[in-house]
Amino acid sequence: MFLPAEIIPVLMHFRPAFHERTYQKAVELIIGTLLAHGQRTVTAALRALGKGHETKWSKYHHVLNRAQWSGLVVSRLLLELLVATFVTNGEKVTISVDETLERRWGPQIRKCGHWRDSRSSSQRLHVSTRGLRWLVFAVVVQVPWTEYALALPFLSVLLTTPKISAKLGKPHKTVAQVTGQAVIWLRRTLAGYPIHLVGDGAYAVIELGLLCQRCQVTLVAPLRLDARLFEPPYRPQTKSRGRPPLVGGRLPNLATVALSSTTRWQRSRVAWYGATTAVMDWTTGTALWYSTGTPPLPIRWLLVRDPSGKKATRAFFSTDLHQAPPALIQDFVVRWSLEVTFEESRAYLGIETQRQWSDLAIERTTPALFGFFSLVVLMAHVLQRNQELPCEQTAWYPKPYATFHDLLRFVRRQIWQHRLFQTSALSPEIRKISLAHFTHLLSAVCY
Repeated sequence: MFLPAEIIPVLMHFRPAFHERTYQKAVELIIGTLLAHGQRTVTAALRALGKGHETKWSKYHHVLNRAQWSGLVVSRLLLELLVATFVTNGEKVTISVDETLERRWGPQIRKCGHWRDSRSSSQRLHVSTRGLRWLVFAVVVQVPWTEYALALPFLSVLLTTPKISAKLGKPHKTVAQVTGQAVIWLRRTLAGYPIHLVGDGAYAVIELGLLCQRCQVTLVAPLRLDARLFEPPYRPQTKSRGRPPLVGGRLPNLATVALSSTTRWQRSRVAWYGATTAVMDWTTGTALWYSTGTPPLPIRWLLVRDPSGKKATRAFFSTDLHQAPPALIQDFVVRWSLEVTFEESRAYLGIETQRQWSDLAIERTTPALFGFFSLVVLMAHVLQRNQELPCEQTAWYPKPYATFHDLLRFVRRQIWQHRLFQTSALSPEIRKISLAHFTHLLSAVCY
């Protein structure tokens, strides 16, 4: 297979995770999936490679439903490659975590459950959809071709409902518990790197915060305005009878602090959504977040309000007591880039179009498609070093920055050029192509 020389080292980085034959087929599936349009099935990838008449096509299905390789090892290799490429040694690694729903049907998909559909629901309307729910972890990085932060997925974990867990005979794990296991794995994989884990309200859990502190990982998430916050416990000089207190006096709710006339607000320009800045008022402090039955969690809380009153007052917390408030706001704002990744993965990488029903194939295919998003960004990054990254322009949609659609088109163009065309020795402007390759190209365009 003819490939651009720049992307071969990117693919070779994953070679230790596979046997030789499996690796060769995996590379073909990767390239075929990137070139394919519409559904991202194994047969669509083979058609995109011009292997529509491959007699041993079932061997490519075996890569997903039978071959022995570990998705966790591939995730570790991808994470290490992303950090080595986009994160300067010693800088913090910001990791965004969120769940997304893959709509799937079929009686043979055993781990399907009914979940809240966030895309169809609102604050007043609750919509439940059958499908697979994935917990996705992504590295948030800044790239040179756009001012927007990119969330590059590297690990996806399949969640199950309590009913499905009981049917499978397995103990049910909540989102916070699965995230805690991933935090331990992250700390072991990125030893020596400061890690900031950013999530939404589902990750504002005291037990998860305590685990992050033990693993030296900073957790940033929203905080309820009625959270039970306390002062540090009073330690008497003389020893007294009974257990020492865990917390001190109860602090006012943050909702009360936000409305109090004695609250001291500071105004500054902070990073905001859409790669912009905004002028916001904020006040902060430290406290012990405590709930009966769990040890107290030391946090830095932050209240943010809009001086114009158009946006609602919100509260956030960080397990790093010394984190500056503007940095805390910036950490949480970049979390939204993962939602953009979900939408672009569905639009351009065919999430929800795969048709596997084997448990092993399902648990490999969707994480692989999310990983393709990061893989496309890595390929575009190494390919654009010697040339300018093209940004598609139209009369009705001028774009100042390249989007993921431009990256995917750029990578596809480079792969097609190396696979099909040869430059004429007599005239460099003439590209020669064989009849078989011409038929392959027409099939890929028209199919």
